[in-house]
Amino acid sequence: MEILTLFLIGLSLSIDAFTMSLAYGIIGIQKNKIILSSFIVGLFHFFMPLLGSLIGYKLLNSFKINPKYLIIIIILVLLIEMIKSIKDEEIKIINMNIFGMLGFAFLVSLDSFTVGMGINYIINKPIYASIVFSIVSFCFTLLGYILGKYASKKLEKTSKYIGIIILLILLIYFIF
Repeated sequence: MEILTLFLIGLSLSIDAFTMSLAYGIIGIQKNKIILSSFIVGLFHFFMPLLGSLIGYKLLNSFKINPKYLIIIIILVLLIEMIKSIKDEEIKIINMNIFGMLGFAFLVSLDSFTVGMGINYIINKPIYASIVFSIVSFCFTLLGYILGKYASKKLEKTSKYIGIIILLILLIYFIF
């Protein structure tokens, strides 16, 4: 029962990584960056809950920053980039560098930091929980990239509109 609970929490923590990687996959990202980016997201989903459990609730109350606003800004930038790319005949490949991957991983892992603050109430082994979160987020990020690339190849220009719709839904979700 414990593993199922951790898997479901890991799944909910990975939905934003899945959706963002799906959008990036539709836009186009270099093949060699897909696995590296997914691995970095997995690492962040391992360390962020541990960091959250170590630092605790006090830090979150000290800094009144809502991670939701950071995510909204990133989605808006990505949305503008996708809308501008509709004019292009061919799908543009994004050359995501290491800083872009780290930023992407950090943003989609912020919620796992918060979960880490309360993980001791769910399980006495936060490292065990972090391992599960890491594996689930790696797999779902990779799946998002793969499905995005597949949709991009099969649907061609229509895939950009699908990516824009996905990002608009995400944006509305984070705003409300």
